[in-house]
Amino acid sequence: MRIRLIAISFIVFLLSGNFAPAHMSAEPNQASSPVTEVDAQGDEQLTLGQLRQKYADTFKTNGPSTKQVALTFDDVPDPRFTPQVLDVLKKYNVKVTFFIVGKRAEKHPALVKRMVREGHIIGNHSYSHPEFSKLTMNDFRKQILHTGDIIHNLTGYTPKMIRPPYGDINEKQLQWAQKQQYSIVNWNVDSLDWKGLTKDEVKQNILSAVKPGSIVLQHAGGGVGSKLQGTIDALPEIIEDLRARGYSLVTLDEMLNISKSK
Repeated sequence: MRIRLIAISFIVFLLSGNFAPAHMSAEPNQASSPVTEVDAQGDEQLTLGQLRQKYADTFKTNGPSTKQVALTFDDVPDPRFTPQVLDVLKKYNVKVTFFIVGKRAEKHPALVKRMVREGHIIGNHSYSHPEFSKLTMNDFRKQILHTGDIIHNLTGYTPKMIRPPYGDINEKQLQWAQKQQYSIVNWNVDSLDWKGLTKDEVKQNILSAVKPGSIVLQHAGGGVGSKLQGTIDALPEIIEDLRARGYSLVTLDEMLNISKSK
């Protein structure tokens, strides 16, 4: 009986942790763990704002604070909307920057050629409009390079400017673009026209936010069911209002003082 009590007491002593080996009882010292630090750094995701600051020469959302505004149109070409936008721009003698989706350019090459013929600048908006940050590096490169080849065959040049779909890009992709001498160009005034807004809503979103050096995002193409009549109807009054305020309407290569081509 006495032996049994001694044995039970010894087991309780062990379970209390007073005799536990150091590797079992000690808390891991994360501050001094190089593996943990490397893993944390590898998983770190910078925000778009942080990326813009870190890669300011490559990643742009606005131009210098001069009396200029750049109108830009994404998701083209689209025969439902792009010709109407081109007609307005021609009437008012305004040159803009169009960001081309490669898959659509293959289907509607004449519209791309018309853009160039009428003096507009072309940028790369991917081949199939994916979220770049969800792609492997290899798939990301294919989106850019294949679209660049399509545009080159239609226009005679490979665009230097890339606009990521949804404005979305990660640091590794940005580093590759920088090494390849591309410029990433997003925007700082969003019309939100893709929501199917009315003419007055589109005007309000743009004219209330615009300032010297603004890059304005609009759309001249969309998916199934897209309603962009609001942005088309608003465009003449937007142009007239901006000119009345003394703004020059310029293409992105002029505003940012970069080449349109690689």
